[in-house]
Amino acid sequence: METVMMPMFVAGGIGLVFAIGLGIASRTLQVFVDPRIQRVQEALPGANCGACGLPGCGAFAKAVVEGKAQASGCIPGGDQTVVNIADILGVTAESNEPMMAVVHCGGGKKEARERSIYNGITDCHAATLTGNGSKVCPDGCLGLGSCVRACRFGAIKINANDIAVVDHEKCVGCGKCVPACPRKVISMIPRVHKVYLACSNHDKGTRVKRYCSVGCTSCTICVKATASGAVTIEDNLPQLDYTGDEIFIIAHAKCPIKCYIDLARMRPKANIDTKCNGCGYCAKACPMKNVISGEIGKRHVINKTKCIGCGNCLNACPSRAIALWGGLGYDSMERQKHQRNTSTG
Repeated sequence: METVMMPMFVAGGIGLVFAIGLGIASRTLQVFVDPRIQRVQEALPGANCGACGLPGCGAFAKAVVEGKAQASGCIPGGDQTVVNIADILGVTAESNEPMMAVVHCGGGKKEARERSIYNGITDCHAATLTGNGSKVCPDGCLGLGSCVRACRFGAIKINANDIAVVDHEKCVGCGKCVPACPRKVISMIPRVHKVYLACSNHDKGTRVKRYCSVGCTSCTICVKATASGAVTIEDNLPQLDYTGDEIFIIAHAKCPIKCYIDLARMRPKANIDTKCNGCGYCAKACPMKNVISGEIGKRHVINKTKCIGCGNCLNACPSRAIALWGGLGYDSMERQKHQRNTSTG
């Protein structure tokens, strides 16, 4: 009996020792997981887009809780996500300015001349490596959809004219499409602004006209028309400064090639009421021709079909007899069509 029981006692003793050892190890080597990480991750949209610069929402949640990332780093989540994360962590919410992607090219197959036929991989990077693409324009959109595949939110598509177009109702401003474009045609601008330049070409005007009917010719009219100085020319291409209050609507209206795109489907119109004393200051302040008319000393009138809604006349009127009627709104992607044929000016 002793021969039979002894191995059992030995085995039981060994098991007991191991159990005690594992219990001690579990306490000693236990890794504490902050429960806030799970809560922060649940507050995120779960897109795993990488816009925060980290590999997925889980990594971002961990970094935020550990103080290695800001709560505002989740761009697709928007302000509400920032507020939710701030509540979980007990910190003050600091949101980012909403951004959106815009495509700085309007020269599709109808407007821009091609120098060859590309039959390679449907990828802009591959086309760039293969003779720098098929377009004569060295900076235009190639229309092969690298940006489309980079967007996790379905906010970009290639239209029938072989140009990338952004649906701004779907765009969350993550910026993943920007590095996906080898031609650097896409950039991020503040969502509050609705005017941007649809051209990336740096050639001189005479050369641009040879291969693109809608390419910027660097005529500097937009620079001269923008009194705030928010439009400058660098390397033959207008640069827009979005940090100020300039809305760029005058530059859009004055551009002879219609390179500027206005995403607003309706601009407010100026209206002169009965307080007008006929001083004529509004007509002098208006950047457009034949928009404001009237005799000196009599009430002036505004041609609503030509008014661009810039508001210059409001500041010029000493009797405060002018007001803007109407509002702004984003045009949908289907109605956008770059407004080249319908733009007034």
